[in-house]
Amino acid sequence: MALDISPCSTDEDLEAWRRVRIAVVPYERTQSVAELRAADTPERLLVLAREDGVVVGSGMANRSDLAGSGSVAPRVLPEHRRRGVGTALLQRLVQHVEGLGYPMLRAGADDEGSLAFGRRAGFAEVNREVEQTFRIEGPVEVSPVPDGIEVVTAEERPGLWEAAYERFGREALAGFAVDTPLDVTPQGWVQSWRVDPTFLALHDGEVVGCAGLGLDPDQPDRAENGLTAVRGDWRGRGLAVHLKQVALAWAADHGVHEVYTWTQDGNAAMRALNTRLGYATTRVGVQLARPVHPG
Repeated sequence: MALDISPCSTDEDLEAWRRVRIAVVPYERTQSVAELRAADTPERLLVLAREDGVVVGSGMANRSDLAGSGSVAPRVLPEHRRRGVGTALLQRLVQHVEGLGYPMLRAGADDEGSLAFGRRAGFAEVNREVEQTFRIEGPVEVSPVPDGIEVVTAEERPGLWEAAYERFGREALAGFAVDTPLDVTPQGWVQSWRVDPTFLALHDGEVVGCAGLGLDPDQPDRAENGLTAVRGDWRGRGLAVHLKQVALAWAADHGVHEVYTWTQDGNAAMRALNTRLGYATTRVGVQLARPVHPG
């Protein structure tokens, strides 16, 4: 069969791209077509793989949030694997990252098949993430808000999230337990790191903490935790617990039955906080890297 790999251009293409991702990673939230359109940048490439006009896989290449890296995500529908589609997709995505000028490739795997494919392609493990899941079976109790704190939503206070980047955002991003420092631009902070709803903790009008939920357009009863972070001078006062519970209580009130979150294996404090709140460990993801030109 003739294999064609071409960029997504129409909404129909984007919907087909979404359907592949949902089939391959059904346990993760997939952006809607509108969100994919809104997140488009010159550095991002979305492609579809077709055999005789039938969609068999998809891929994404983009600037990584990890400094000096591009990310690649080839995905092949299960019934079309082991026929070279994944390898062809990866080659196309690597070419794109090479054109962007990044020397390192980043990818992820959370099942044995994907991990084996990555290793065959020269990738090595550099980090791990743990998925933890909270199942909502009734109302969620919220601890008292710490003294001096006002909690609002980003939607209620336009501009707050953008303004928080320099002090709060940079500090929060610097605290990630990753093998290479994060390099998130102000535009990336606005486009990719805010979810809806996002709850902001304010002290004297400044953001000192955040938590939120990324709702799943395909599974309305599931949501992913957005960034949960507290500024260093406000840690140890119960603010992270309060914000996380505010988000979970909102989920309970809006028909969400399951909330999941991914946390770096090295972030023991956040994993312990999640466990204390009632999250259970449900999956482990392996973060992979290799030079664009191995060897």
